[in-house]
Amino acid sequence: MIISVTLNAAIDRTVAVPNLRLGHRHRSVETRTAPGGKGINVARALGLLGRPVIATGLVGGGNGDRVLKQLTEEGLLTDFIRIEEETRFNLALVDPTSGEQTEVNERGPKVSPDELETFIQRLDYLAGGAKLCVLAGSLPPGVDAEFYARVVETMKQRGLPVLLDSEGEAMSAGMRAGPDMITPNKLEAEELVGHEFESREEMFGVLQELVDMGPAEAAITLPEGCVAIVGEGGEQRILEAVIEPLEPISTVGSGDAFVAGYIAARYDGRSPEECLAYGVACGAESTQHLGAGRLDRGRAESLLDSVEVRQLQMPAEV
Repeated sequence: MIISVTLNAAIDRTVAVPNLRLGHRHRSVETRTAPGGKGINVARALGLLGRPVIATGLVGGGNGDRVLKQLTEEGLLTDFIRIEEETRFNLALVDPTSGEQTEVNERGPKVSPDELETFIQRLDYLAGGAKLCVLAGSLPPGVDAEFYARVVETMKQRGLPVLLDSEGEAMSAGMRAGPDMITPNKLEAEELVGHEFESREEMFGVLQELVDMGPAEAAITLPEGCVAIVGEGGEQRILEAVIEPLEPISTVGSGDAFVAGYIAARYDGRSPEECLAYGVACGAESTQHLGAGRLDRGRAESLLDSVEVRQLQMPAEV
């Protein structure tokens, strides 16, 4: 079983608007409303990939009821803690003519210390029957930035490998607790290390900076794939996995699909090269769908032959 954690769940509404221009009136051509939050998106994709997954986290109010109902209708196993305040609502505007997207995300509900403690106890229980854990998305407002670090430590005590995919101080604090893998995109990686990078040589240095902050391994996701640092000590390697980008319908949630593919392959006991390749194939295929966490397993696997994975030479000074 794979555990996918969403502490700041949402109702996600994705609206396709051709030739979107701010300040103008438009008519949408397609609308999709579904439970969201990065961990839920990952769980949905894992379910579509046929891997056993349980989605857990925090939900509240009428929106929370809707999250649980729709996830059950999607066939996902869930075990969320109910909280007093209302689960948030997010909006994504997608321009299918350009592939660009505009997102407006609410901050989310306040969560009490007792509710957080109840969640930790539930997660510790679930970990007893799990093989991997994904922690994905933002923390609700007011939750201490160290909370992900606490969750990582709890999972490590259970001997459970953890992938962390968040942002800001919550991500930085969680990294210091030593997750097994992190998967920031380029902008998120720049925020974490505190500077921009452009060249391949600079990216090598950023990958090393990221693992020096605590995680065992790191992958920076890019539109064409990813570059990752894997292994430890003398076994440390830099791998690049790339694919010719597909003409996108929407890139919303492609990073979550990458995480799902990577975790699915890791659940199967695949090599780092195979895990990254499957992640890149799933991320690419997901851009052909409107709505996060949606992909076609058969088409994703057919893209594997188009993913090129190679080991890059790490400069001696890195």
